[in-house]
Amino acid sequence: MTTQEKSGASLLQDERYKTIDRTIKRLNQREDALLEVLNTAQEVFGYLPQPVLRYVAQQLHVPLSRVYGVATFYHMFTFEPLGEHTCIVCAGTACHVKGSDRIIRTLSEAFNVQPGGTTADGSFSLTVTRCLGSCGLAPVVVIDGQVHGKATPEGVYAQVAQILTVAETLKQGAR
Repeated sequence: MTTQEKSGASLLQDERYKTIDRTIKRLNQREDALLEVLNTAQEVFGYLPQPVLRYVAQQLHVPLSRVYGVATFYHMFTFEPLGEHTCIVCAGTACHVKGSDRIIRTLSEAFNVQPGGTTADGSFSLTVTRCLGSCGLAPVVVIDGQVHGKATPEGVYAQVAQILTVAETLKQGAR
């Protein structure tokens, strides 16, 4: 058995790839299913590694360049693993005018992480997005999947600090 055959066989054993296959099958292997298939892949892997992009291209019979083009066009996709906890800060016009830049700066300085990056210990990722579509709640942040409107730098810092403190306490307790 060649190395490629072995790696292909191991993919078939990986439940995450089986989940992608189920999505592809449910959508009748249509090329226009690409966005939903990429969503599924990111959900199960947490990000879109290169082997997954190649797999999706192969399974949908589309060029890798098209898969990569869609994945890079949409800001929701990431090519690097995110931290255990995440904070997405909207930088759209309404949010920027209402102070999202101060939230970004506060989190970046407090947790030593650049926008778009993850802390060295992998515990926290700070993401900035163009728009979350909730302009009436500006500035808006999403912390671990929960939307928070009319956010302040102090409030977001307090929430993130509490989440990270609890997570660290639980890790130490598990040791």
